[in-house]
Amino acid sequence: MDRPESAGRILVVDDNPQARELLRAGLMAEGYTVTVAERGEEALASVAEEVPELILLDINMPGLNGYEVCSRLKGTEATRLIPIIFLTSLSDLEDKLRGIEVGADDFLTKPFRKVELLARVKSLLRVKRLNDRLDNAENVLFALANAIEAKDSYTEGHIFRVATLALKLGRRLGLSADHQESLWKGGILHDIGKIGVPDAILNKGGRLTPEEVTQMQVHVTVGERICQPLRSIRYLLPIIRHHHEKFNGTGYPDGLQGEAIPITARIVGIVDMYDALVTDRPYRPRLSREGAFAILRGGAADGTLDPGLVASFVTMVQEEEEGLAPVPGAVAPAAGAVS
Repeated sequence: MDRPESAGRILVVDDNPQARELLRAGLMAEGYTVTVAERGEEALASVAEEVPELILLDINMPGLNGYEVCSRLKGTEATRLIPIIFLTSLSDLEDKLRGIEVGADDFLTKPFRKVELLARVKSLLRVKRLNDRLDNAENVLFALANAIEAKDSYTEGHIFRVATLALKLGRRLGLSADHQESLWKGGILHDIGKIGVPDAILNKGGRLTPEEVTQMQVHVTVGERICQPLRSIRYLLPIIRHHHEKFNGTGYPDGLQGEAIPITARIVGIVDMYDALVTDRPYRPRLSREGAFAILRGGAADGTLDPGLVASFVTMVQEEEEGLAPVPGAVAPAAGAVS
């Protein structure tokens, strides 16, 4: 059996001391760093202290069983991508279905062969490291978006305000966790294509010429091209490309109309517009909250903005700022978001 290219950190969780020792010795002989835990509670404490790259997890244990441990780890953003192999003497289909439901990545039925165990460990570690590299690539894009924004004191903090308000509106509307994650990450990356727009246009103090408007509008397609190669964030491309579409079809780049515009793009577009209105820009001072609301309502009335989303957004901001009602909780900002 080939040795791993680099040492992997593996947590073995089993209440049987002989099984733990057998697994520990076999994995260490292959060059892995191994930590052991006897119970589910001990396993969670170990992960909190140092996150492993893979977990071998027994199902039948006193206290927290393997299903409960797996469910907690897969339900937590910081640990959801750790591969978990269930070690079990259970062979019923229902037991395996329950394991799949809580997020297990693989199963090994006791007694298992060492060669099979090592092959599955190596395979899942390879996938984990690929996911880690993808996450690192996401972080590079988030850092780039932040750097682009920081060049202009007028827009500093804009992407995080947009991401935060978009996420809150998604929660208020009861959108799915996937949609909420899209709103958060898409809010951060929506203007990343402005790296392709000359600074003289971005920071111009007066009205843009028609030629400059055209140059400014390419930021949505440039942003899409920047993010397209990264498969892990392709679900954000509709926000990046379409957040300047208009509800009546007069927007860009594709002239989409009504509900043909993804709801996440419609939300980010409204929030983006609001934040631009209530902050100072080189070409005008900030507007009051009520002044911004009036413009949003005007956009809803003339068909350029989704009237239902505008109404929900205005009500949400009013309630938050006046302390009338808390925004209901849902998913937290996803891993990889820059703070």
